[in-house]
Amino acid sequence: MAYLLADGQPEAPAGARFRAALARPGILRLPGAHNGMAALQAKAAGFPALYLSGAAMTAQMGLPDLGIITVDEVAFFIRQLVRASGLPVLVDGDTGYGEALNVMHMVRLFEEAGAAAVHLEDQLLPKKCGHLNDKKLASPAEMAAKVAAAARARRHLYLIARTDAAAAEGIEGAVARAKLYVEAGADAIFPEALTSVEMLREVRARLPGVKLLANMTEFGRTPTLTAQEFEDLGYEMVIWPVSSLRAANRAQERLYAALARDGSTATMLPEMQTRAELYATIGLAEFEALDRSIAATVLPDAVE
Repeated sequence: MAYLLADGQPEAPAGARFRAALARPGILRLPGAHNGMAALQAKAAGFPALYLSGAAMTAQMGLPDLGIITVDEVAFFIRQLVRASGLPVLVDGDTGYGEALNVMHMVRLFEEAGAAAVHLEDQLLPKKCGHLNDKKLASPAEMAAKVAAAARARRHLYLIARTDAAAAEGIEGAVARAKLYVEAGADAIFPEALTSVEMLREVRARLPGVKLLANMTEFGRTPTLTAQEFEDLGYEMVIWPVSSLRAANRAQERLYAALARDGSTATMLPEMQTRAELYATIGLAEFEALDRSIAATVLPDAVE
């Protein structure tokens, strides 16, 4: 509701609010939110910021994460999360949707949509999930040019450079790239698909003073660690990129199976969000109160 009211809008730019959240004690926890409802639920759980995953965006569109979607489609999802929650959002910028000029366009468009932060990766199109095999990498110089372009175009956006080089070039290559990207203007580094605690620890040790983001995706190459364990390793941020979508998809799968089997959703009712819970989450009563021509909703009596 706050986005409808002038006095409900945050005064500080989204990027500044992201930096403020990052400056607070402890690791910044960024749960993935794949749509506006997920954003509201994450906010209700107490999270101070959110992550918007390219894999989650494409999957909910029924597409693989191969760099298919456009900046305008991503902006649609950014607006959903920002409008619903008002929280600062870190956005997956994939490869920047092209070269330097495309990256600059992406930065401006994402800022206009309300993004607080973005990460760019050093893969080539068609890109793949960072935890999959045989990724093709841009040269360090090509990626550094994109980072520099993003840094030049931004007004307030927090800029994170992701490197997928550990799989092909080892820690040496990933660290060398990370240092180059920081010199080009990155605020932080996202070392993707590190496969052991030892690798996570070594990257931290070899990039002193550089803020690091960890990816705690399920079913990937990185060992399952808690936020506290990542913090103890010296990481400043952690994302759970596709968790909300995975859980929602499994619930929908069970629903459709029950409906096909029984011709009814009755057995699934205990697993459903109730009408009252839905309306409370989206703030229906508060929206209705803004327009006196709308009658206040009275919930129907449940039919046994």
